[in-house]
Amino acid sequence: MEYVRIESIQDPLFAKMHALMGTIFPPEEVLEFSLWEEPLKDQGLRVYVAVHEGEVVGATEYRYYPDMRVAMTDFTIIGREGLGIGPFLVKHRAADLAAWVARTSGPMLGMFAEIYNPYAVEDLGFGGVKPMNPYVRREVLAHLGYRRLDMDYVHPSWQGDGEAVGGLNLGFLSADESMEAVPGALIGRFLRTYYEILNPKPAAWLEMVEAVERRDAVPLLPL
Repeated sequence: MEYVRIESIQDPLFAKMHALMGTIFPPEEVLEFSLWEEPLKDQGLRVYVAVHEGEVVGATEYRYYPDMRVAMTDFTIIGREGLGIGPFLVKHRAADLAAWVARTSGPMLGMFAEIYNPYAVEDLGFGGVKPMNPYVRREVLAHLGYRRLDMDYVHPSWQGDGEAVGGLNLGFLSADESMEAVPGALIGRFLRTYYEILNPKPAAWLEMVEAVERRDAVPLLPL
């Protein structure tokens, strides 16, 4: 299996990845094909695919913000069972992030991730791929060390319609396992930066961000 970076929508592997995303995620979670052109040029973003026998069988997108010393896993896709795609992606992503952080001025504090909450929304089929089942994904992320931030969470729809998308938790994988909370100011700054390109912003999202910025710290709780 190969770990291949995608840097252009002209790359044939990108079309395969985008098609895979469409079978896995709900429409409001998938950015329209042509709108990927500029983000893929951003050197602060990584989009990699797992290629097996010429086909895209998995993908991961992540980014690192050296000024905040935090990373974000945008998504991880497993497109086929029985190939070890999940461990393959995690191993290569971790190695790339470690090298990325080593080129900056400070150690990474941790990594954010939006984590589906199947206890709140149970009708997510994820293309029928069993490893993508939200209960499975949540437990795997818990095993990796992710915890959920003690806050109600919504995000702006990636369809750019100004709607708020719920049914998720904002998770955080801390580099220091003894870390018990994340500063509210850091969470707010991260969210404003991460969703800067999406407009209009839902009122519920703006209220959420303003509320978390007023908190000194947000506890980390088990998934």
